[in-house]
This record gives sequence, C-alpha cells and structure tokens, in this order.
Amino acid sequence: MSIGENLNPIKNLDRETVWQLLEKHPYGRLAVEAAGLVDIFPVNYVVHQHKLYFRTAQGTKLSSLIVNDQVAFEIDEVSEDHVVRSVVVHGKARRLETRAEIDAAEELPLKPWAPTLKYNYVVIDVENATGREFTIGEEPERFPV
Repeated sequence: MSIGENLNPIKNLDRETVWQLLEKHPYGRLAVEAAGLVDIFPVNYVVHQHKLYFRTAQGTKLSSLIVNDQVAFEIDEVSEDHVVRSVVVHGKARRLETRAEIDAAEELPLKPWAPTLKYNYVVIDVENATGREFTIGEEPERFPV
C-alpha cells in the first residue's frame, strides 16, 4: 500500500440500505436534550412512510420532546461474520395529537415491550438518516512499512 492511500475501512451506507436496516430492527436508542442535559432512552419502534413511530408514557422522555423537538435516534447491528452496521437518524419528534393521527398509529404493529401503559404516540419526522459499516478487526500498525 502506498503512502497516502486511503486506509479507512469504514464504508458509508446508501439511503436504501439505511432504511432497510431501520425497518429490520425493532429497537433503538433515542437521544434528547433539554435544559442542557442530553439523555438516551431505549425504545421499540416501527418505520412507516420513512418516519419512526414509538409509544411512551408520561415522563422525562416526553417532557424532553416538548422542550426540544430535535432528536437523534440510533441503531446498531453486528452480524455473525463481525460486520458492524450503524444508523443515525436526526429529526424532529412530536407527540401525535389529532384523533386521525392516533387512529392511524394504532394500526401500526407497535406494542410496548415493558408491561406498562403507554398512551402517547410519538413520530420522528426524519430530516437525515445516515449509516456506516465496517468489519471488526485488529488495529493496524501505527506506521506501516
């Protein structure tokens, strides 16, 4: 390998693959920020029309979304052959308010995993979704010969 040749083993995923991964995985992590504090919540979700939907109870997560609707959402996949894929979504989250929106969301295959009552439906209107992929491996030599 010549000096200056790209040694970056990380590959950017195309838009179609990003959405396939989002549709494939039923859970991810929601990052919210309110009052200068960033918090992360595990959530189960569904994809519908390039939007992410989840349910939540009253509490910190919902309160944070009301204060600041800008969120990040992330999923990861590690295959048996040690290929790692990661997707990050940025967008605006909002609680569904109208009866029509809630009725439509109730038709989605979205059930709480924890045995709790979660009456609030939230949608993330995706502004940007990107993904990366790499194979787990040893760290290269610092100065290749």
